[in-house]
Amino acid sequence: MINKSAIAIAALLVTFSAFAAENTPEVDAPEPAPRLQDPPARDKLPPRLPLNELRVFAEAFDRVSSAYVEEIDDRTLLENAIKGMLSQLDPHSAYLDRDSFSDLQETTTGNYGGLGLEVGMEDGFVRVITPMDDTPAAKSGLEPGDLIIELDDKPVKGMSLNEAIDAMRGEPGSKIRLTVVREGDSQPREFTLTREVIKVASVRQRLLEDGYGYIRIAQFQAGTGQEVEDALGKLTAEGKLSGLILDLRNNPGGVLQSAVDVSDVFLTDGLIVYTKGRIPNADLRFSATAPDETGGVPLVVLVNEGTASASEIVAGALQDHHRAVIMGVNTFGKGSVQTILPLNNEKAIKLTTALYFTPNGRSIQAQGIVPDIWVDRSTVTKDKSNPLRVKERDLPKHLANGNGNDEAPASEGEEESADLAASDYQLNEALTLLKGLNILAAAKKQG
Repeated sequence: MINKSAIAIAALLVTFSAFAAENTPEVDAPEPAPRLQDPPARDKLPPRLPLNELRVFAEAFDRVSSAYVEEIDDRTLLENAIKGMLSQLDPHSAYLDRDSFSDLQETTTGNYGGLGLEVGMEDGFVRVITPMDDTPAAKSGLEPGDLIIELDDKPVKGMSLNEAIDAMRGEPGSKIRLTVVREGDSQPREFTLTREVIKVASVRQRLLEDGYGYIRIAQFQAGTGQEVEDALGKLTAEGKLSGLILDLRNNPGGVLQSAVDVSDVFLTDGLIVYTKGRIPNADLRFSATAPDETGGVPLVVLVNEGTASASEIVAGALQDHHRAVIMGVNTFGKGSVQTILPLNNEKAIKLTTALYFTPNGRSIQAQGIVPDIWVDRSTVTKDKSNPLRVKERDLPKHLANGNGNDEAPASEGEEESADLAASDYQLNEALTLLKGLNILAAAKKQG
């Protein structure tokens, strides 16, 4: 027999479902743009909750509540049912309890406590999407793709993603040991990290050489677009830019509007990104509105397997508009939109509601952005020159060159270039490409 409380729960779920269908709230949702397609008519939609399956749920709830080896209150069981329902949808939909909801809000502002890891769930384990710059995770040597199998000797298998994240967060100064499986290794690795208050710098900039600027975006927070404009102002204050590198490697994404704002910095007009979903206000279009803040200087965007979500939107938009050369390796491929739907008692659900598409209509989901020029991460060592190699100027009675100087001209930046190639091969290749583009542009002007 099914008890009365289970039947009441079933009736309550039916009532709540009907209410939610008409009153779905969204947080920080932009004004809806013209819809790309009309949603199906309500009379063509399938029933919200089939009664037979609802009876099965109520019966299962009653059996667990009454027969499980330990007593569990009904509130916990219902919360677990919601978690299970969302965890079976896709890797990014999740139930957010009060603490998880607060953590999410802290992350978008770039100030929270923990290790500085962007992670996802894969086959029951925690997969590292990217370690964030200047955090304990980045300093420890953790890499995108690492699979975390234990936290302080406690197996991750069986944890939800939120539970694993909660375990990795804690008081600043406290330590945690991560057991990690890395592709190509025969044995797991162990990393001991000290938790810190994570204050992630969204944007950094510097000149690599005279005229060649570098901007690194660690993640897309509220205000990142303005930070990129400020970074450009600082670079141009040091001299005219001949080229710019935008580094989106290991950038896990973040706020959609910030990705649009950053793309708008480098574009004059046209579509940046659009989204498509089942509900009308999931179909949105974002277009460039401002002039190119760089004046159209050559632009190279660096990406890798840790480039995800909002950073893929930027790379895709600049690639489709032929505004930048995308260099690196295939990106992560997270092309879905998550909407935070608040519930009562300061809780919420994070639900995948749409997919991203680049201006040319490419879906980013599970494919990512394919770079224009493939450059893998590599270790470069300088080959030793042969001291016995003879050149023309070493031969006796060689003819003068007519320039009034037999000395070979020194290569500008030779030592700095060698150091950059050894420390960051991909960045060095991007800088080399920018120099080549400028040499060709100058030759065309002279011709």
